[in-house]
Amino acid sequence: MAFTLEEVVPWGRSFEEYRNMFDLSDKDLAERILGCADGPASFNAEMAKRGGKVISVDPIYRFSREEIQGRIDQVFETVLDQTRKNAHEFVWKRIPSVEALGQTRLSAMQDFLEDYPKGLSEGRYLESSLPSLPFHDGEFGIALCSHFLFLYSAHLSLDFHLRSIRELCRIAREVRIFPLLELGAVPSRHMDEVQRILEKQGYQTSIVPVDYEFQRGGTQMLKINQ
Repeated sequence: MAFTLEEVVPWGRSFEEYRNMFDLSDKDLAERILGCADGPASFNAEMAKRGGKVISVDPIYRFSREEIQGRIDQVFETVLDQTRKNAHEFVWKRIPSVEALGQTRLSAMQDFLEDYPKGLSEGRYLESSLPSLPFHDGEFGIALCSHFLFLYSAHLSLDFHLRSIRELCRIAREVRIFPLLELGAVPSRHMDEVQRILEKQGYQTSIVPVDYEFQRGGTQMLKINQ
């Protein structure tokens, strides 16, 4: 079945959120970085302004700027309403309210949309998705995966997680995944087994605390090295 825009709920995070979620140092930001499942995040756009080297992959990049903008307009208020209903699952500190969240997300998505046509032409936004990516072995220094693996553990199998993480490890020296919770702000049902199997297969894994919490309890990332 073909991937359709109706399956997408665009929800973009900012450069500063990426920096905090993934504990990215200035040295890290100088690496060639892959952003996996980036959607309409502004990380790539901001990094391009700073002279950074980021390629973002997501199936949403098959659609035009106008199509993505239209989908954002369709779902934005619905997402905010769902957030209000589940407000207890979030920490309202850096982002003090649902209204402030909406403004933060809209700002990030607008930065993405402004950069998107140029980024497409430069090959910084590529239509692709896990568990198979179109890159050579070791092409990146760091691969980041935000709010996809583990978050959708109820929908994505243990096998999918393992194949996806091994693929990310194939193309990047280091992989960082955030958060380690699934929807509902509960620990991912796959986390312990993923770590156990990867360690058995010779990967080095560590759970690293980060200076970021919005989803309640979402204060850790998984770091994987070969």
